[in-house]
Amino acid sequence: MKKIVPTISSDTTGPLGIAHLPRFWQKVVLSEKGLLPEDYDACGKGYDQMVLDGLGLDRAETLQYLKTIPSYPEFEKWILKKKGKIDPAAAEKLNAAIRGYIHADDVRKSVLTAAGIEDKGQIKDAVRLNNIDDWTAFHASLKA
Repeated sequence: MKKIVPTISSDTTGPLGIAHLPRFWQKVVLSEKGLLPEDYDACGKGYDQMVLDGLGLDRAETLQYLKTIPSYPEFEKWILKKKGKIDPAAAEKLNAAIRGYIHADDVRKSVLTAAGIEDKGQIKDAVRLNNIDDWTAFHASLKA
C-alpha cells in the first residue's frame, strides 16, 4: 500500500487555533491506517509532545482516542470535552513556541541540501524547514 507523506504544516491551525494540532492528528491517523511512511513518527517527542503538554492531554489516552480514526473536528470536540476550554494565553504561548523553534545548523543544511536549495542561513525556523522536508519527501514518493 502506498504511504502518504503528511503535508499539513506545523503552522496550520484548526478552529481551536492550536498550531501543529491538525498535523499531529493527520500523522497519528495515517499511522493507524498503516499509511504513514516509516521514517515519520506518529507521535514524536518534538512538536507532537509540545502540543500534548501545552494542551494538558495525556499521551496514551489521546493516542487511544485517535485509534478510532475521528475526523479533525471530532478530535477538537474531544479535546474540548476533556479540557472544558482552551486558555487563550496558553494557546498563544504554545503557538509561539512551535513557530519560534529553530533547528540545529546540521538539520537545516541536510534539509536544504536534500531539497536542492542553497543554504544561505536565512531559513532557520523548524516550521519552514519541516515543510521543505515534507515537500521533498512527498515529491520523491511520487517517483517511487
